[in-house]
Amino acid sequence: QVQLVESGGGLVQPGGSLRLSCAASGLIFSIENMGWYRQAPGNQRELVATITSSGSTNYADSLKGRFTISRDNAKTTVYLQMNSLKPEDTAVYFCKARINLSYYWGQGTQVTVSS
Repeated sequence: QVQLVESGGGLVQPGGSLRLSCAASGLIFSIENMGWYRQAPGNQRELVATITSSGSTNYADSLKGRFTISRDNAKTTVYLQMNSLKPEDTAVYFCKARINLSYYWGQGTQVTVSS
């Protein structure tokens, strides 16, 4: 059973930073692209950033320069460093990964940016 488990969400003041983690576990033969998506109340889920197994990254245009996606050397954990957070970044952040030729989602972690 493959699982993605996110962590690192929470409440942060505007201008603050958070680092999200997403760890893949289970019987993994191959793990390719990993990425982060977010969904705010009343909105559709949207792309935040993705990273390939070779380290190539892709970001939502509106988030470039504030958010950074990375992976660990084992390539089973993906991180999202979020800086200069704004209230409009408030959302549930989900991890997604292509593992064993199938796509998996994590359960999500809440990020709230508020003073």
